[in-house]
Amino acid sequence: MDPLIITATANICLLFPDVPYPLTVEEITTEATLCEQAGACIFHIHAEKRWSEVINAVRQQTELVIQCGMSSLPITDRMAVWTEHSDMISMILSHHDEAFNGQDVHVLHPREELEEYMRLCNQYHVKPELEVWHSGSIWNMHYLINKGLLPAPYFTTLFFGWPGGSWSPPTLEEYLHRRRLMPRGSVINVSIMGPEQKNILTAAILNGDHIRVGTEDYPYIQETIAATHELVAEAADLAHQFRRAIATPEEARSILGIGNT
Repeated sequence: MDPLIITATANICLLFPDVPYPLTVEEITTEATLCEQAGACIFHIHAEKRWSEVINAVRQQTELVIQCGMSSLPITDRMAVWTEHSDMISMILSHHDEAFNGQDVHVLHPREELEEYMRLCNQYHVKPELEVWHSGSIWNMHYLINKGLLPAPYFTTLFFGWPGGSWSPPTLEEYLHRRRLMPRGSVINVSIMGPEQKNILTAAILNGDHIRVGTEDYPYIQETIAATHELVAEAADLAHQFRRAIATPEEARSILGIGNT
């Protein structure tokens, strides 16, 4: 079983507006350092209009794999993610239909756009993080594989409990169902929004999959608001209870094929 890849999602919190999170480049970089010390090896960032500044600041201070989120944005607003050679970029394989405290997000992502994403990822050697919100996402994944645009290994994040029309139930049944559908060569990661999080995190750890935690996903330890590095530390402790080793950034790069050009 590979060591556990922990992704930290630290600088946004859409569903819980009263939860604090880092905003400035300095605050984001400080939190990234703390997350790395706690056991994270991937740092997921939201940095619209300042991708270059944040990518380079985190890269200078840590060894973390940098993963740039905000997959709802158009490609033109994310070009700096490729040109600054971020390690990874998030890419949804279906559509955005989310509902956060009255703020609805509706964005279509046609297959032509997914093809363009992959051309850019292949051109700039940036690894896509493939967002799998439901089984239809997996159909699009096969589409890209069959087109010869998506090389293995495939780093996929399965989302559960995120509100809106892209919602899927945060249950073990749904996790195991979707897991069975994933193409051979998939490296599976899970993201859960809500108090059911720990059940699926535990299942992922035991099944050899990987996990994502942070204020973007679910910012609580029991009923107490926690910073992302505290959530990472709790996840690492959970993995240790089951004797699952924690991946270093170097090990994560090896597992995901990052840097193999």
